[in-house]
Amino acid sequence: MAAQALYRGTGRRKTAVARVRVLPGDGKIMVNGRDYTEYFPRRAYQASVAAPLRALEAGSRYDVVVRVEGGGPTGQADAVRHGIARALAEESQEARGDLKAAGFLTRDARAVERKKYGLKKARKRPQFSKR
Repeated sequence: MAAQALYRGTGRRKTAVARVRVLPGDGKIMVNGRDYTEYFPRRAYQASVAAPLRALEAGSRYDVVVRVEGGGPTGQADAVRHGIARALAEESQEARGDLKAAGFLTRDARAVERKKYGLKKARKRPQFSKR
């Protein structure tokens, strides 16, 4: 088998982790063995996943193979986007600059706040009783 360009990236969001491989190809995006439009039926998630490829106008140059686990659909879609962007950033400094300017290389650090003792949730307090 001839050696071909292979870029790898790990994307994270909330509790979702996506391991991404980007190979030369014709634009197929496979997530957990299924087409990404089947895995993410919502258009917003599909747009999020394909955004880094659209930003570089490289949608038809690469095939993307993703293994994603943890979290829910929003976290997984954003983790896949982050992983694809990281893999494409390995390609060239110019691509890295474009992806960074678009904000795709920044890991979204927001996560669920932990529950505190004495409270019902992270910040919700029990009802106050005067007597």
